[in-house]
Amino acid sequence: MISNHEQFLAAITDHKKVCVRFYSKPDSGVLDRVCVPIDYGPGDNTDGLNRYWLWDDASETADHKLGLVPQQIVDMRILGEVFDPTQFVVPPVPAPVAVAAGLRPTSVAESEVIQPPVL
Repeated sequence: MISNHEQFLAAITDHKKVCVRFYSKPDSGVLDRVCVPIDYGPGDNTDGLNRYWLWDDASETADHKLGLVPQQIVDMRILGEVFDPTQFVVPPVPAPVAVAAGLRPTSVAESEVIQPPVL
């Protein structure tokens, strides 16, 4: 876990965006992104490692989900900027922290139909 793990979980509940600085293997360097915190847990990966799940609206891929293992995160700050969890759909929202924060889990079939709006 990162040093401000509890603040990350609070950001989910409080609907606050985060600024994350992380090492990106595909980019071979450190990136800075403003993201919506989604959850912490293994998610849909087969390796079973817990990750910090974020919605990266700046992502150039179709899947805006970003799952970072703690070792990839250089820094994470909680921002004062609030997000509305009903404004986007993340397929699937993996764990109960997100549900408690008001993020609605969706099925994969549903996510193929609903396109998330730009945050």
